[in-house]
Amino acid sequence: MAAVTPEVLTSTHVEKMKKKKLPKRYWEETEKTDQSQRRPEEEQGKAGQNQNKSTVKEKSLKRKNGESLEKKDPFPGEAPIPQKQLQKFQRGKKCKVPAGARERLKEAIAISEAMSEHAQKQAARYDLLLPEDAGFLEGDEDEDTNTISQADIADAVDITSGSKYFNLHLSQFGPYRLDYSRTGRNLLVGGKKGHVACIDWQTKDLKCEMNVMETVNDVKWLHTEAMFAVAQKRWLYIYDSKGVELHCVKKFNDVLRMQFLPYHFLLATASATGFLQYLDVSIGKEVAAICTKMGRLDVMAQNPHNAVIHLGHPNGTVSLWSPNQKESLVKMLCHRGAVRSLAVDKTGTYMVTSGLDRKLKVYDIRAFKPLHSCFLPAGASCLSLSQRGLLSAATGEIVQVYQNVLGSNPVSKPYMAHRLRGQIWGLAYCPFEDVLGIGHGEGFTSMIVPGAGEPNFDALDTNPYRSHKQRQEWEVKALLEKVQPELIGLDPGQLSKVDQASFEQRHKEQIEALGFDPLAKDKFKPRTKKKGRSSAGAIEKRKRKVAHEDQRVFLSLSLLSLFAIISHCSYYRHDDASHRRCNIFKQSD
Repeated sequence: MAAVTPEVLTSTHVEKMKKKKLPKRYWEETEKTDQSQRRPEEEQGKAGQNQNKSTVKEKSLKRKNGESLEKKDPFPGEAPIPQKQLQKFQRGKKCKVPAGARERLKEAIAISEAMSEHAQKQAARYDLLLPEDAGFLEGDEDEDTNTISQADIADAVDITSGSKYFNLHLSQFGPYRLDYSRTGRNLLVGGKKGHVACIDWQTKDLKCEMNVMETVNDVKWLHTEAMFAVAQKRWLYIYDSKGVELHCVKKFNDVLRMQFLPYHFLLATASATGFLQYLDVSIGKEVAAICTKMGRLDVMAQNPHNAVIHLGHPNGTVSLWSPNQKESLVKMLCHRGAVRSLAVDKTGTYMVTSGLDRKLKVYDIRAFKPLHSCFLPAGASCLSLSQRGLLSAATGEIVQVYQNVLGSNPVSKPYMAHRLRGQIWGLAYCPFEDVLGIGHGEGFTSMIVPGAGEPNFDALDTNPYRSHKQRQEWEVKALLEKVQPELIGLDPGQLSKVDQASFEQRHKEQIEALGFDPLAKDKFKPRTKKKGRSSAGAIEKRKRKVAHEDQRVFLSLSLLSLFAIISHCSYYRHDDASHRRCNIFKQSD
């Protein structure tokens, strides 16, 4: 029988059963895989773990050495502000510390300068949050922009912007004066034959409409959209937004033109009798009544920078007025004929005038000098300046808009032009909108002028989208922050300057004004005592005890005057001695 070989044994079909591996549970540790089978992601994870271990060791070493663990900023400090942006919000020159000022005054000036610089920087930083840009009108190649009609512009722009061009045909009661509210939402129109209407011109919602049954010379919104003033034939009337008459101010008669000062709550009126009057609408009292002695006042404008009123006169002069003085602050001879219209820009730097000599002139109010002038064939009957510096001039039935007029650049060809049917009687730009309102004999026209309005508004001052509640809160704050009329002047910066007049000079002025010295001490009067201690002799003894105090002041003043006389006499003696020496030398010769 042959022996069984080991090969045969290994090849038997009966094999040992391998032990079945149990499934691994999630709490059990997994076996380590071979390095060859590792994925690159796992390798990166392990490398990160090793790196974390090394950073932990480094942090522990830094803690032991006392070093800080905070990461260093690669760009430390605040971001730099461009110099052009800072100059845009510059608040005038720095205040100089007067010589011999006390420490308290120096500290106050330093604190105010630091606050002004901080406000300038913050305004320059937050300027980035104003993304809106002003528009403009650009024609095709070799195309002049003043040949583009309003219908073409309305068709080219979107539906909302195109609806801003419209006409109100009111031929029965014209010509019309107009005024936009400070927020730019509401329009007030007044026809010469008595028609007055208040409209939300964007939604075309009519708020009130009435006929006052007499001549209307001018209309003007007051501090809110809830009240407006109408200068009628005889007196000045104030109505609310529903057309209800609130006041009839009979002190203001024959009013021709009006201007409202929003921060002072003053309504300034110019009358046919030559009177300039101021009405405080917050308390309903007349603040000032000035007789200009310059005849009929039918040309009027205000300087928004310092609230000074500009009046144009038939003799070609323009005068500047404040309610604090009975005389004009400045008188300027602007034209050879009567002044027809004038306008002042919002910065209070430039003034534009037009006269019967058919000239259009631009003046620098800071120096009271003309910058340039141009000749208009038909002259300009109405002028208006937009928030962005565009000038509109009405010549007969045509409105011409000029660009880059303010400054040293001469007046060039018009930027835009529009022809109307009736004689133009009033022009006004809508705030924060590229719209020019035109009042004429046939009604009212709203004209699209790209680039006229300021694209960004201050919501705390004039918010076009404010609600009824916000308007009420703004009105209360505005009344609390109301500026008194005594502060109106040519240079509003004088209020922040230090009065360097000496104490003695102010003391003398005070004595002259009052008629007595308020700082002078009263003579000593002994108090009456009982039990015979108030006899004549006892009173005299008590007076002698304090007499040396009055004598000390008297002696000091007398000594000062004596020293002055001695020095004066010694000076003349010296001059006499030198004169005698000269005479002796002449005789010896």
